[in-house]
Amino acid sequence: MSRSDPVLVTGVAGFVGHATAHHLLARGERVIGIDIVNDYYDPALKAARLATFDDVANFRFEKMDIADNTAVAALIKAEGVVRVVHLAAQAGVRYSIENPFAYQHSNLAGHLSVMEACRHAPGFEHLVYASSSSVYGDKPMGGAGFTEDEPATSPVSLYAATKRSCELMSQSYATLYALPQTGLRFFTVYGPWGRPDMAYFSFTQKIMRGEAIEVYGEGKMARDFTYIDDIVEGIVGSLDHPPEGGGHRVLNIGDSHPVGLMEMIDSLERALGRTAEKVMRPMQQGDVTATYADVSKLRALTGYQPKVMLDEGLMRFADWYRGYYGS
Repeated sequence: MSRSDPVLVTGVAGFVGHATAHHLLARGERVIGIDIVNDYYDPALKAARLATFDDVANFRFEKMDIADNTAVAALIKAEGVVRVVHLAAQAGVRYSIENPFAYQHSNLAGHLSVMEACRHAPGFEHLVYASSSSVYGDKPMGGAGFTEDEPATSPVSLYAATKRSCELMSQSYATLYALPQTGLRFFTVYGPWGRPDMAYFSFTQKIMRGEAIEVYGEGKMARDFTYIDDIVEGIVGSLDHPPEGGGHRVLNIGDSHPVGLMEMIDSLERALGRTAEKVMRPMQQGDVTATYADVSKLRALTGYQPKVMLDEGLMRFADWYRGYYGS
């Protein structure tokens, strides 16, 4: 890449933001990363992710709250930013039940702050932002994947409701201001440097400590597990293809191969070389039974094709985990 303007990546200390920034840097982009580095999960892990950018040319980090609209707008204006990958958000379905106002601040006010800054940026080209498969609600899984044309009107968690709200806000800004935007509905991202609140990660921590794991939904849930490298390929591919005429679109980004929870645990046990003691629990409030991405629209736009299957991806995660935490 020969462009001199930077890409702004929000949530750069997070799992997906960290990987996306490294991918952009590897292809020659200049990247400005922002993050508030909160304590929703281990701040030391976030600091370790940020440390991987030490002495990396063309990267700059600014600690910033995305809901601080004045600061975000000033940064975008000063740096001449015309492309943004907005990944910062308060994550977690279960956490949203206990801490609802964190989602109002980060997801709603934060998304509005970023959009406002982008719409005032001269020559702005594309805002790619993170949505979620949770917007589909607890949809029965048939023989086909969830498609973007289906109504997403019955969220079963506040987290899902805020993500759907962000999509609607983005649609309004595209209509009002011709702000070009792409919302990506992520399906269960996993891999090295992942989030400790995700099931595969928390299971690994307990298995390695010899503790029992709690398997919710009696093990009958299924997820469309998508490896981090595949997710990043889809994010950057989307960034490179802005919608024409300042439009807004939402696209699924997943593996398109849902895997049962017990099958995932079996794969994780093989990767760790250990057997988990399992305690079966009922479905938790806010959870959905299954997710399954139809990615045909993203594939048609970018050539997106997931490459890393679950067994290989969990093996890579297990290798990283042992290296980071010690075996």
